[in-house]
Amino acid sequence: MYSSELIKGTLKTIILNLLKEGDKMYGYEITQKVKELTSDKIQITEGALYPTLHALEKQGDVITETVYIGKRVRKYYILTDQGKSTVLERVNELADFMKTMRFLLGIDNPILNV
Repeated sequence: MYSSELIKGTLKTIILNLLKEGDKMYGYEITQKVKELTSDKIQITEGALYPTLHALEKQGDVITETVYIGKRVRKYYILTDQGKSTVLERVNELADFMKTMRFLLGIDNPILNV
């Protein structure tokens, strides 16, 4: 499992990219999908997820859709048009950052090339 410091710096990008791929998702679904895709290396806590989702909503990158399932309420997060642009910018920025870090740390691994 990776440190919360590393995850915190990439959480918005992770969420935006998942929403780009998966249409709309609810919070628990996001945490489970990340856990599954990373073989448990990244586990997002509710304490990190929901403030990030609310920030993305405030920025206009996501909107919410509330669905009532019996007596339960499920809030889905959906990428906006602005969010679609933002995800491309953030993914490109992160890819460039990883490339810079590999250079800075002297890591030469073809698997990590972006």
